[in-house]
Amino acid sequence: MVTDYLAHYSEEVRAKVAALLQQGQLAPFLLQRHPDVHQIRSDRALYDFTIALKNRYLRQAAPLAKVCFDDKITLSHQALGLHTYAARRQGHKVKTKNEIRISSRLKRVPEAFLRMLVVHELAHLKEKEHNKAFYQLCCHMQPDYHQLEFELRLYLMLADTDSDPYQS
Repeated sequence: MVTDYLAHYSEEVRAKVAALLQQGQLAPFLLQRHPDVHQIRSDRALYDFTIALKNRYLRQAAPLAKVCFDDKITLSHQALGLHTYAARRQGHKVKTKNEIRISSRLKRVPEAFLRMLVVHELAHLKEKEHNKAFYQLCCHMQPDYHQLEFELRLYLMLADTDSDPYQS
């Protein structure tokens, strides 16, 4: 189970996480770091949250047509969020509509986790591939991006073991 979410991390990190999980220390660790759950529950609130980040960091990027929570996004897609764009031809012009969909599974998590995922999807407006420039952009918008991604993986491990610290 630890290897599913931490497959690309070192054996040392995976062993430490497995020990914390076995000792029941992972949930207290996350609750100490991120005690509060965000209050963004509606698609409109998520759209406003996302647009505020976009306007702050990516003013020149293509506009977003839609931002919503999606019940159909699961980890079987290997994703918690999706950035899609559809190119439509109108005469001689090609117009694209950008959409961001965030898994409904993230409705009750700390704001830092939601922000990290929104930043990830917003970065796809500028960089389509997961390359060095993409991760530099993520870190520009969210300086502790990599730490939050790691902690989100820890949270997902806990949620899969039915010991979700943020569900009440």
